[in-house]
Amino acid sequence: MKISILTLFPEMFQGPFDVSMIKKAQEKKLVEIEYINIRDFGIGKHRLVDDTPYGGGNGMVLRVDVLYKAIERVRNSKLKKDEEKIILLGAHGKTFNQKIAEKFSKLKHLIIICGHYEGFDERIKNFVDEEVSIGDFILTGGEIPAMLITDSVVRLIKGVLRDGSAALESFSPFLEHPQYTKPQKYQDLSVPEILLSGNHKDIETWRKKESISITSKLRPDLIK
Repeated sequence: MKISILTLFPEMFQGPFDVSMIKKAQEKKLVEIEYINIRDFGIGKHRLVDDTPYGGGNGMVLRVDVLYKAIERVRNSKLKKDEEKIILLGAHGKTFNQKIAEKFSKLKHLIIICGHYEGFDERIKNFVDEEVSIGDFILTGGEIPAMLITDSVVRLIKGVLRDGSAALESFSPFLEHPQYTKPQKYQDLSVPEILLSGNHKDIETWRKKESISITSKLRPDLIK
């Protein structure tokens, strides 16, 4: 899989993607991550990427012509429509969740466009597949959301995690069951006896029940 991140600040990604799981996934050639500097497609001598909003208002707006050139630079014309997706990070989008992460992980190419300043010229939405938000709050730019989405998608690519481990995590489809490790007893708190039984079938049944119970209490919206 390939992930292309269109950003004004590619240097922000140095570090987060150079360690741990994502670093290993890149070393194994399971994923390729590239950073495209939007300013490389800017207008004129000073590589302008934004301008004042029509109708007045505060701040600057990213230009549609600049963003379109950046998109065209990274698109792969050889891929089918369901193999490549262009997403815009913005407050108007559908809230990102595990189901969307799973859908994105099956793509051959994911293109993520990071916003900044006062947002995008609205016309850019005619050249993307969908808009995605990570929640009802405001950030300075789309770089941190892009990191979050990339991390959640990469870990679902086959071969990145130990087989089957992702299926046991939260939102697959319920919240994850409780986890315990040594010491077996701490102060007056003990590990549930069932986990010490060695009966893997009973342990699996217990974990499923706990998962559903926790989800019902904390996130009933996830229960169908």
